[in-house]
Amino acid sequence: MENTSPLYQWHIDADAKMADFGGWDMPIEYPKVMVGEQAGGVLAEHAAVREKVGLFDVSHLGKISIKGSGAVEFLNSIVSNDLSKISTGGSQYNLLCNETGGVIDDLIVYRKSDDDLFLIPNAANCGDVFAVIQSAAPAGITVENIHKKFGVLAVQGPLSKKVLELIGVSVDMDYTEFTEAVIPGHENLGKVIFCRTGYTGEFGFEVVPQWESTRAVWELLVAAASQLGGRVCGLGSRDTLRTEMAYPLHGHELSLDITPLEASASWAISLDKESFHGKQALLAQKASGLTRRLRGLKSLDRGIPRAGMQVMNQAGDVVGEVTSGTFSPTLKNGIALALLSTSVAIGDQLTIDVRGRVSNVDVVKTPFVESHVR
Repeated sequence: MENTSPLYQWHIDADAKMADFGGWDMPIEYPKVMVGEQAGGVLAEHAAVREKVGLFDVSHLGKISIKGSGAVEFLNSIVSNDLSKISTGGSQYNLLCNETGGVIDDLIVYRKSDDDLFLIPNAANCGDVFAVIQSAAPAGITVENIHKKFGVLAVQGPLSKKVLELIGVSVDMDYTEFTEAVIPGHENLGKVIFCRTGYTGEFGFEVVPQWESTRAVWELLVAAASQLGGRVCGLGSRDTLRTEMAYPLHGHELSLDITPLEASASWAISLDKESFHGKQALLAQKASGLTRRLRGLKSLDRGIPRAGMQVMNQAGDVVGEVTSGTFSPTLKNGIALALLSTSVAIGDQLTIDVRGRVSNVDVVKTPFVESHVR
C-alpha cells in the first residue's frame, strides 16, 4: 500500500486527482475546487502561483536529522556544496553523488546549528540518502530517518508573505533563510519551520509543521490564501512551474547516470572543497571535457516535447534526448529540457520526433520565464 500524506483525506474530500509520486499517493490537481466562478486544474493552479498565491502539499518529501558534535563538518565531507557558506538559520541546495559522479539525490540542508542539521531529500530517494549518510557517520554523530515526523507545505507566489501575515506569522527573511516559530493563537501545534525557499521560481516559503499538526496548519493557510484569491495546487502545476524555471527533477535532469556538470548544476558543486562524494570523478570529467549538457528547447510549432523523445539536428542525426517537456502555461508554448551534445549551441534549430511527427525547436537560454524568488 502506498504511503499517504497527513492531508490525504483532505485531498480526497476536495476531489483531487491522485497519483503515485515516489511511492506516495499525492494530488496532481484539484479540478473541482472553485475560486470565484473559475474551476481548478493545472492551468488555473499554475496561473495562481504566477499571479497570486498557491498552496502545495509536498509532505511526501523526505526528512532526515543529523545531530552531534561536528555534524556540519561531517556532512560537508559528503555533499557537493559548501556548508561553510551558510550560517545558523540558513539553508542550502545540495547534491549527494556516488563515486562515479552520478547523483543519488538532490536535497535541501537546513543548518539549525553547528551540531544539528535537517535534510529534505526527495520522497523516493530518502532511504538511499539516509543509508549513505548513516554508513559514513562516525561515533558521536546520530543520523535519523524522520520521514513521517514532519509534513511539508509550500506557499508560493507574489502574495505568499501576505498569507503568512494573515495567520499572524512575521517572516522577514532573505532567500534561503529559515526560522522556527509558533503560530500565534495556535501554540498547541508546536513549532513550525518557515523557510524562504520553493520550487516554482516565485517568491515563497516552505512550511514544515510536525506531522500531527500538518492538517491544522494547512487549513489555516488555505483560509488565508482564499481571502486573497489563492488556490490549492497539485503536483501537476508544480511540474509545469519548475520546468519553466529549468529546475531539475531527480530521475529526469539528475540521476545516477547524469552528473551535475552535465545537468548544468555546477553552481551547486564546490570543487575547491577538500572532499565530497564523487569529487574525483567530477574533476576527471571536467578535465576531459563534457560530451553532453542540459539545454532548454522552445517549440516553433504546436508540438509538445515529452521526456524520452529524441532530438535531431538539421541533418537528421540524433544529438540528444528530452529529459522533461511540457506545455508552458505562461508562454503558451511547448518547452523542454534536454541533454544535448556539446556540439549544439544556443540559437541552433533542432527537431524532435513527437510521436512520429517532426516538431521544430530552438535551443534557448534558461530559465524560460523570469525568476522572482528574491
